Amino acid sequence: MTPAGESEPRLRPAGATDAGSVALPDSPALGAPSELKHILSKGRVRGALAIMGPAFVASVAYVDPGNFATNFASGAEYGYLLVWVIVMANLMAMLVQYLTSKAGLSTQRSLPELCHRAFPKRANVVLWVQAEVVAMATDLAEFVGAALGLNLVFGVPLFLAGLITAVIAFGILALEQRGYRRFELAIIALLGLVAAGFIYVFFAAGNQDYAGIAGGLLPRLEGTGTLSLTVGIIGATVMPHVVYLHSALQRNRIPAADRAERQTLLRYNRWDCLIGLGIAGLVNLSMLCIAAALFHKPGLEGVSDLGPVHAHLDTLVGGGAALAFGVALMASGFSSSSVGTYAGQIVMEGFMGWRIPLMLRRALTMLPALAILALAVNTSQALVYSQIVLSFGIPFAIIPLALITRRSDVMGEMVNRRLTTAVMAAVAVVITGLNLYLLYSEIGGLF
Repeated sequence: MTPAGESEPRLRPAGATDAGSVALPDSPALGAPSELKHILSKGRVRGALAIMGPAFVASVAYVDPGNFATNFASGAEYGYLLVWVIVMANLMAMLVQYLTSKAGLSTQRSLPELCHRAFPKRANVVLWVQAEVVAMATDLAEFVGAALGLNLVFGVPLFLAGLITAVIAFGILALEQRGYRRFELAIIALLGLVAAGFIYVFFAAGNQDYAGIAGGLLPRLEGTGTLSLTVGIIGATVMPHVVYLHSALQRNRIPAADRAERQTLLRYNRWDCLIGLGIAGLVNLSMLCIAAALFHKPGLEGVSDLGPVHAHLDTLVGGGAALAFGVALMASGFSSSSVGTYAGQIVMEGFMGWRIPLMLRRALTMLPALAILALAVNTSQALVYSQIVLSFGIPFAIIPLALITRRSDVMGEMVNRRLTTAVMAAVAVVITGLNLYLLYSEIGGLF
């Protein structure tokens, strides 16, 4: 991918020391315990909890308000038919987030930085432009969702609620300036609030058809409507911006003194991804199951929009369930908007080497969302469309990730196995194929 006449940029795995390479953090002084050993000396459980965290931050994007829209729409319209899509998308997410975090751990660079060094300038411009479009679609989902939550719980007008969301997002981001752990814990707390809300609603709603859930694991589609929701679910689950962000969260977090410590960190990173993204997957599945149990009924209308979902929960289950839904929606919007802002800065710095003030960065990506709120457009429909846009951005993140993590000169001992690369290629083909088929179907419907 290097233009004629230009030499390929040199990338070296962690541990290399020649010019232009990525070097490991300095080893501790002789006889002094490393930071990792100090953390692990606190005990297995406390040590593991201190090491894990980045995947939980990334998993917030997998339960953002866009997921609410697509999951409730799927359950209300098709019952348990698309359970398999949520499971498949979550398995894809686990693999993708593990590989991008491994790239950050191995090289101490973010994925956009690695792309900047590995690919020619034109390719990086394309990657950056599409990443900015994805960032705007992401902000649309996050802002609209948080604003809806504030509106449903407190009656705040949507546009004002969007401005409140921006202020709260900046407050959460300010924690990152005081150390990565405070930011991580704040995001994890909000994720826990989302999960607790849906655990309560799931059991309060009851009436689950567990045989239907098991039957929904069989892959099948029924027309363009299910295809559109399938692409939307994948777009809401495998989020391009946190593919970029997760690698950056590993930079300079807990330095590894030697190969053994890098392998220890990689092992904990694997569990971090499995647990964090596993929780996000269960939350997504609970959304679809709640909608299927309560709203997949003849004559029940308007249950694809989040406002009516809140109202129907109040009527069918009770005020507690409606309140839990609204609070979960707010927590999801606040946390994911903070993560989205952080990711936007990583994208611009990595691909283009530019750094602009955070306030300006936020203003650029929040404008479409505030416009939607100000114009009182159908917010739930806007959420679904935003997830389709996100799905189209996924290949632009995972294909470069697959190309970079297969290179031993970049990843060193953490280079992908051939089977891992093959699975990543299959994921890229499936997502790209679904997007192209949806595009063909939509264009064909116009003529």
